[in-house]
Amino acid sequence: MECAQYLTSPLLERAGFRHAFFTRQGGVSQGPFASLNFSASVGDDPAAVRENLERAARTLGVDATQLFFLSQVHGRAVLRVDSSETFDEVVKREGDALVSRDPRIACGVRSADCVPVLLADRKSGAVAAIHAGWRGVVAGVVEAGLSALLAEADALPRPVAAIGPHISLAAFEVSEDVALELAGASRDERAVVSRSFGPKPHVDLRRLVRQKLVALGLDEAEVDDVGGCTLGEPERFFSFRRDGARSGRHLSAIVPLALDG
Repeated sequence: MECAQYLTSPLLERAGFRHAFFTRQGGVSQGPFASLNFSASVGDDPAAVRENLERAARTLGVDATQLFFLSQVHGRAVLRVDSSETFDEVVKREGDALVSRDPRIACGVRSADCVPVLLADRKSGAVAAIHAGWRGVVAGVVEAGLSALLAEADALPRPVAAIGPHISLAAFEVSEDVALELAGASRDERAVVSRSFGPKPHVDLRRLVRQKLVALGLDEAEVDDVGGCTLGEPERFFSFRRDGARSGRHLSAIVPLALDG
């Protein structure tokens, strides 16, 4: 049986956190959803999505009923979860970030072109998974997710973060209105909005998310960049902007660390 294919963050690996930024490879879905798609609502066979979830859960070392993600709405709501809940319960709840200290579960987010961010606290073992689309970035989902993670720490948290594959600066052409909103969410508009690609502005979501994490207290060395452009690499990634509504969704997920004592 083919295994689910995924990328990892060296920073999270060194800290001991099991995690994965899954690509589109290594699943059983067919057609435009080939092959590792994690959303049945886009038109895929629900049985294929269930098998893909099983493969992801095995990779992460958790039961598939304990691999959690929300019904995402491009907002800033963060929900806390633990192993007293089940997948079927959690997936019906709306929000764009999950946080937990329970090492029996995995916190995940689904994405196509949006930015998946995985956070971990080396002191408490707590984790958070954030779905940061441009609307969520403007709404403050990065700040809300990190705040929820730090609230799980007993004292003196030691957070690290990894930014996963998403639409790149070169591919993310936006309207003037969207560029203005994203510039307003940035500490340095010139660093995130580029006008060198043509008549319309482009935005660097990777740099904007990193800016926010650093502004919230993380050192540059505590923010990892996994890399990858979802629009520009069709063999590895799904992309809503490239392929439209009938395309798959990735999963990015992280497992809390069980600490001694």
